[in-house]
Amino acid sequence: MNLEDSFYPWLGTYERLSPGLKRVAGALFRRVPERWRLGARFEGFRCLARESEHWSEEQATSYQLEQLRAVLTHAERYSPFYAERFAEAGFRPSQLQSLEEMDSCPLLTRQDVARNLDRLATTKPGRSARLYLTTGGTTGEPMAFYLQKGVSRPKERAFIEALWARAGYSTESRVLMVRSRVTSSSPDGDIAYHDTTRNWLMLSSFHLSAQRLPEYLDHVRNFRPDILHIYPSVALHLAELLDEAGQAWPARLRCILAGSERLTAPQRRLLEDSFGCPVYHWYGHRERAVLAGQGRKSQLLYFCPAYGFAELGPPDQDGLREVIGTSFHNLVMPLIRYRTGDYVVPYDEATDGARELPWLAVSDVRGRGHEFLIGPGGRKVPLTPFNLNDASFYGLYSVQFFQEEPGRVELRYVPSPRYSQESLERVRALVQRKLGDDFGLVLRQVREVETTQRGKNRWLVSTLCSQGLCA
Repeated sequence: MNLEDSFYPWLGTYERLSPGLKRVAGALFRRVPERWRLGARFEGFRCLARESEHWSEEQATSYQLEQLRAVLTHAERYSPFYAERFAEAGFRPSQLQSLEEMDSCPLLTRQDVARNLDRLATTKPGRSARLYLTTGGTTGEPMAFYLQKGVSRPKERAFIEALWARAGYSTESRVLMVRSRVTSSSPDGDIAYHDTTRNWLMLSSFHLSAQRLPEYLDHVRNFRPDILHIYPSVALHLAELLDEAGQAWPARLRCILAGSERLTAPQRRLLEDSFGCPVYHWYGHRERAVLAGQGRKSQLLYFCPAYGFAELGPPDQDGLREVIGTSFHNLVMPLIRYRTGDYVVPYDEATDGARELPWLAVSDVRGRGHEFLIGPGGRKVPLTPFNLNDASFYGLYSVQFFQEEPGRVELRYVPSPRYSQESLERVRALVQRKLGDDFGLVLRQVREVETTQRGKNRWLVSTLCSQGLCA
């Protein structure tokens, strides 16, 4: 057990406190010894995350086999769902001798989790060890699951910090965070508070506008951050506001930590030009089955072998492959061969060069495979094959597909001053080629694109899903 997990159900209450009370509560919490705050397992996970970065392929394989046997055997013994599923498939965890033999283990879908939550959960450890969470992903359809108290969240923090360290992060870094934290429910309310639990400055992503930009820049000047932790879409919006105001970012940054959303190569280049520092990107999900991050020199995403077991499904017609993950260490509800729904472009030595780390690597995360545009007659066109890494997209702050009529789609975009009409015509041709000639395509410049309640960019806004056409 750790205090962070004990207080987690009260996180919403903490977020609603006044800035002054947050400072006091955070400062008191930070004085508690780290072992109590983060739990007895945190230091072990921190050592594992650091040491595993130097593993050979043989060391990684050995560790993964050991963990797979442990989690699979535990699931067979203590989870009614897995015991039944393994028996039906004739799969025997105790006989697992190689990673390749995982192919004979049944896959797990989001629907399986949604319909069998309590049967998936293990009887050992008991209910008191379960931490209940939900996720909506990009579908907006909530799915509940359990993490293990004192294990899952300390492990996540340890591994994330190890990834960030490749870009220059340390626990002493001055971090400015602009993500989904709510600083005020009022449109004219405070835009900042000091999170004294980690000595971070939190700025609201929901109040960011041209009118209030000077306030944001004043906070930056006073705090003098060396790291910006931000959603990619929010960073692009901030770059847009700086361009429009003729302002430069007022702090020298070591790096930008930009995760939780897709980040294309043109977007990365635009951010690095605007803020004058490298951008570090990683891939993970709330269910915490697998985790991947850039190397120290390479922009490829490498799956952490000590975090979980990652596989890639068979290639689709566009060569994209689904991420399939098996979680380690979470014994209250292991996710075994879990189909994440996220599709990636696999590593190709011919085009990507030599790997920096001898692990499973991908060059791009395209997002959810079940986001569709609807053509005439109900034909479905998935969004995942759309390659937004083409140089023609450089100079666009945001891109979003919008559809409310089958066979017609808007590509909404927010351009930067450096974007050209010539590039826009190339984008039109690229998108039309993917859609097909039976689609009507309109490109529309907008002031901003729609986001989720947490402030993340939405690649697709469609009114057709509510009509049952996306199912």
